[in-house]
Amino acid sequence: MNKVELVAAIAENANLTKAEAGAAVDAFLDAVTATLKQGDEVRLVGFGTFTATHRAAGVARNPRTGEEIQTKASATPKFKPAAAFKAALNDG
Repeated sequence: MNKVELVAAIAENANLTKAEAGAAVDAFLDAVTATLKQGDEVRLVGFGTFTATHRAAGVARNPRTGEEIQTKASATPKFKPAAAFKAALNDG
């Protein structure tokens, strides 16, 4: 499912127009991104938790040439599903 399909499914299930559902999806994504940028987590009970982890700068190696490459420090989003979400996927 891509974003367009997600918006259509939300619009149908919530009796919204596709424009309203699209705005809701965009607002959700913006809120999650902004919260993770601030260093906080987003916890949705029964669904899961979004967090940001930080990777330190380091050295990697180009597998083709063997040359060492400096990598920058970065933040990476992570998602940990809730037990109820895992159960829903495995029961049905």
